[in-house]
Amino acid sequence: MANLRQKANKINRNRPTIGVTGPDKGGEVAWVFTAFGVLLAGGKPVHITPSNPRTADGLQGLIVGGGADVDPDTYQQDAVFQEYLKRTLQNSKKNLFQRIWRFTRWVYYPALFFVRKLFSGKPQWSLDQARDHLEFQLIDQAVKKNLPVLGICRGSQLLNVYFRGTLHQDISGLYKEEPNPSSIFPVKKITLQPGSKLAQIIGAEKLKVNALHHQAVDIAGRGLAIVAREANSVVQAIEHVGHEFILGVQWHPEYLPRRQEQRHLFQALVQKAREVTRQIEEQDLETALAQPRSPELQTLDHQVAETVQTSSPSL
Repeated sequence: MANLRQKANKINRNRPTIGVTGPDKGGEVAWVFTAFGVLLAGGKPVHITPSNPRTADGLQGLIVGGGADVDPDTYQQDAVFQEYLKRTLQNSKKNLFQRIWRFTRWVYYPALFFVRKLFSGKPQWSLDQARDHLEFQLIDQAVKKNLPVLGICRGSQLLNVYFRGTLHQDISGLYKEEPNPSSIFPVKKITLQPGSKLAQIIGAEKLKVNALHHQAVDIAGRGLAIVAREANSVVQAIEHVGHEFILGVQWHPEYLPRRQEQRHLFQALVQKAREVTRQIEEQDLETALAQPRSPELQTLDHQVAETVQTSSPSL
């Protein structure tokens, strides 16, 4: 019994397997950054695409990834660099090394943007019905297995649809009093619902996030709660109130690995995946040990006992 538990605990210390979904083409950069986030959190990422499908069997967690890139014309690159100049080079209170450090931080985002565009193989806002079908089935399996699920941008929207919620097909009309920036920079300010699972994971109730989407959750699905919004009430995050970890965020935390609060999302997912693995293994172990010994095994034990008795020297 003790040896079996030791073996189970040894398995638990291994990296839990986290499925990461994406498109066949154009999602390479998102996969690399998401996989990095999972690895950094202690998990083992597995890439799932329509041409490389799999079921949720063998997974301890699931990340439903984002979709296609936005058009470069909406990147607002000039405004971003003006903000950088204002905050760094033109700030006399910063010494040279602090300015250089901030420069490397801000160069990261434009470099990431162009790398994403270089590897993007799909036109913006394109449909991928094969991927929709695959991810919908994976979500269904993960929910039934009580696996932790994180939906990112498009993945969050698909989670809401799975639970019978609705979407805003185009959120541009919701930004009448202020622009809607589309950027991998953390340019949007959002407010998290106090006491929500998301707020507990992030460790704050205010957050700056990036924005690479033109759709958003409208009416939350069954069992889902809206737990983060922008100032104009556009939904930025949802979570399931009945499951321990089903969470959808409208932004892309994988592109913000420099920010600790964003890394917390991947850490929480991997930690929950470890707990799920332990629960499954312990339950399976207890069930297996509680089963009556099979007649075949009893017969074998009897035969072994007779052999030992016959071969033992008499005293």
